[in-house]
Amino acid sequence: MMPAPVTALRLTVYVGESDTAAGSGGLGGLGGRPLYSEIVHRAHAAGLAGASVFRGIEGFGASSRIHTSRLLSLSEDLPVAVVIVDAAERVRAFLPVLRELTGPGSGGLITLDEVEIPPETPA
Repeated sequence: MMPAPVTALRLTVYVGESDTAAGSGGLGGLGGRPLYSEIVHRAHAAGLAGASVFRGIEGFGASSRIHTSRLLSLSEDLPVAVVIVDAAERVRAFLPVLRELTGPGSGGLITLDEVEIPPETPA
């Protein structure tokens, strides 16, 4: 009999590549670390199972301004998604830290999705 899949929570944070953490005073407060990197380091410090950062090649958000990686545009603010998957209670416990980093008016979007992790396939 195959073991049942595990249910987990996927947290995705959509930000701009050049965004910095709320209250960081720009590049000074966090030693120049971008917001996506600070999220990953805080997730690691919180003991979450893992975090990955995905850089988009084109997109737009709250500003409705399109950001693209096409050569003629040379955008330095491409869309970035930080994805964290762990047990629901651990992800929800991390939300206050995330809200502290993103702050009001940051333009970042946080989503939560229930996901299913299939059991390992026997060799």
